[in-house]
Order: sequence, then C-alpha cells, then structure tokens
Amino acid sequence: MNVRTIAGRAVLGALLAAAAPLALAQASTDANVPPAAASKQAREIAQGDPVRWYKEDTTRQERMRTRTKEIGAALDEAKNACKAGPAAERAACLKTAQATWESEMKAVRAEAPVQAGAASTGSGSAGNTAVGR
Repeated sequence: MNVRTIAGRAVLGALLAAAAPLALAQASTDANVPPAAASKQAREIAQGDPVRWYKEDTTRQERMRTRTKEIGAALDEAKNACKAGPAAERAACLKTAQATWESEMKAVRAEAPVQAGAASTGSGSAGNTAVGR
C-alpha cells in the first residue's frame, strides 16, 4: 500500500470513530432509562436539585471520577437503546457501544498519569496513582 491509501484509510477511520458517539448520543432518551432508575430519579426530582449538582469538581481526581461515571452511564444508556432496537442490529449496536466506551476510557487513562504526576509533585500523595485504574 502506498502512503496516500494508508492516510485515506486513517482519515476515514477517524471520521467513523468520531461519528459513533454522535449516533449513540442521538439514540439516548429518557425512554432508555430502566424503570427502577426512573423511579429513583422521580423521587430525587421531587426533593429538588441535589447539592452535588452545584458543587464543582475542584481536583483532577474528582473530575476524572465524574468523567468515568458519565462514560459508564452513557454505556448503560446505549446498551438499553440497543436492546430496544431491532434484534438484527443488536449485536452490532452493542459492539459499537462497547467500542465507544473503550475508546473514551482509554482517553481518560491516557490523561491520568500526566495529571497524577503533575498533581503529586511535591505533595507525596498516594491517592492520585489509582486514577487511571
């Protein structure tokens, strides 16, 4: 293969990878929330906004933890959307959802060592080393 073909395939792969999360995001609605979670959400909404919504993540570790939690929630919603879709497309949909989760988690893990090392210089904190695991 020549360089032009390789570069073309790389660009196509990058475009497809960038489009996958958008397709999953569009399929995510409140209808994809399991009944047990919807019931819990209704109770929480009745109590008003939780204080945690207004508390900013101030440390890198808190931001990483929140980002990881959000990526996991997006995976759960995508899986529920796949299960609600046509059976013929379910396997491919689940595979795409899992691949999206893996790429997003890989990005989180790739950032963690740099951020943990930068945050721990001079502090001697051992708590920052578990962020990427």
